[in-house]
Amino acid sequence: LQVPCALSQPMAASESRRFTNKHSKKALKASLTLGILLGMFFVAWLPFFVTNVTQAVCGCVPAGFFDVLTWLGYCNSTMNPIIYPLFMRDFKRAMGKYLPCCRRSGEPRPCAISLSMRNSNSGPRALTSLKNVL
Repeated sequence: LQVPCALSQPMAASESRRFTNKHSKKALKASLTLGILLGMFFVAWLPFFVTNVTQAVCGCVPAGFFDVLTWLGYCNSTMNPIIYPLFMRDFKRAMGKYLPCCRRSGEPRPCAISLSMRNSNSGPRALTSLKNVL
């Protein structure tokens, strides 16, 4: 026996596919960003660690070469603030909101009290209790 399908079921399947596609695109973008960040980390730091182990075993690595590889690793830390805004929209928005050089004209500067209230998951009730304590 087959149960006849309701008219709303094809619409639900369509919405489900759209929901799945949206989340799979987000997951793909997150995977790409993570892959780029990890790739940059390995490109920057793996030569340093391999050279460090080689230096411990044979002591045949010139000091200048070791310094160059150390600075290559430091450059990875410089690249992170460049990579994050390129691939993460939320990071770009936060940078624009909190850094004066990136803020659009007319946007208000965030207040430290409102930030702490927003992050503490407490509402006006916390202010009332704070007034009672003081």
